[in-house]
Amino acid sequence: MEIHFYKYQGAGNDFILIDNRDLMANHSDPKLISKLCDRRFGIGGDGIIFLQNRDGYDFEMIYYNADGRPSSMCGNGGRCIVAFAKHLGIIDSAAEFVAVDGTHHAKISESGDWVSLQMIDVDKITTDGDAYVLDTGSPHYIELTAGLKNKNVYADGYAIRNNDTYRAKGINVNFVEPIDNCYFVRTFERGVENETFACGTGVTAVALAMAKHNHQTGHLNTPIKVLGGDLNIRFDYDGQKFTGIFLEGPAEKVFEGDVDI
Repeated sequence: MEIHFYKYQGAGNDFILIDNRDLMANHSDPKLISKLCDRRFGIGGDGIIFLQNRDGYDFEMIYYNADGRPSSMCGNGGRCIVAFAKHLGIIDSAAEFVAVDGTHHAKISESGDWVSLQMIDVDKITTDGDAYVLDTGSPHYIELTAGLKNKNVYADGYAIRNNDTYRAKGINVNFVEPIDNCYFVRTFERGVENETFACGTGVTAVALAMAKHNHQTGHLNTPIKVLGGDLNIRFDYDGQKFTGIFLEGPAEKVFEGDVDI
């Protein structure tokens, strides 16, 4: 069967998007999903997202990692599906949709290329040595690092993601360095099993962890630089709980086409 697909990217985090409101695309086969995401033998992407109908919401987001397995929340994917929904005419300037971690609200610019996505509240951050561990819709490990530009993120991230503590369930590994009044972040993502150009739930986790690390409270705004561009995180923190968390950044359609599945 031939289906129409769209390719979107958010700060270099790229995804295949499929309008599956008619439920014609069967996404139960992990081998098919991983083949479509393969950069040599398929379309290529860090993951694949199916937009489907859901009663009471503008749409539902069904997300799979590039390895073909169902995934936890993807922040940049969430921003891209909002831009996709606007392209399809499902929404105008705002959206309410449901994903694997619950309900999300979002706003999108009139041009359709800048999305502000509300993330889940966070009330728990633990430590692993000097690193911070928290869940922003997906689990994340945050490590402050010097000389991040030259760090071997694949080797070091792979080692942490596959150590005795995290091997079973997996974790996304983020390395962060303060530079030029912002944070530079590089991420090794589980499911992709490699470094990606950006990770939305990852930069969100970094912003929250750094607020705790620096004993900051109140309404905070945290600019982030990733390999694929610039993102911004704004949130409120009372010293115990993070609320009103928004992941903000670009979302852009790259191309579209047809593929046999």
